[in-house]
Amino acid sequence: MKIVILGCGRVGATLASQLDKAGHHVVVIDNNADAFQRLSGDFHGEQVTGNGVDEDVLRRAGLAEADAFAAVTNGDNRNIMASQIAKEIFHIKKVVCRIYDPIRQSTYNELGIEAICPTIIGADLLYKALMSEKV
Repeated sequence: MKIVILGCGRVGATLASQLDKAGHHVVVIDNNADAFQRLSGDFHGEQVTGNGVDEDVLRRAGLAEADAFAAVTNGDNRNIMASQIAKEIFHIKKVVCRIYDPIRQSTYNELGIEAICPTIIGADLLYKALMSEKV
């Protein structure tokens, strides 16, 4: 699969490295070229520096030929905007984005964008850990 990832922070770099090791063709986009230093030393994918809500940058990253897109920057608005561009303009079938604000998650899911909220996931895991019998 060809997968384009927007954001090369801790999550984006880890995801890109995992997908690369699994044999996928990965392209990572980030505004800051220094962010690519987070990628594993044996990363074989491509790196594109630029704004992930700019259609020209997305084209340069090969989004038109991609099978999937993941938006994992630290900005909810940027993630949703890039995800909508991927879905509506580039017609990418599998679009996933990270959303920190739990109130927004259901709205984006209703728009047909798979939104993952680490705030909810983290709170659920902490709740389970606090309520478990294990000391």
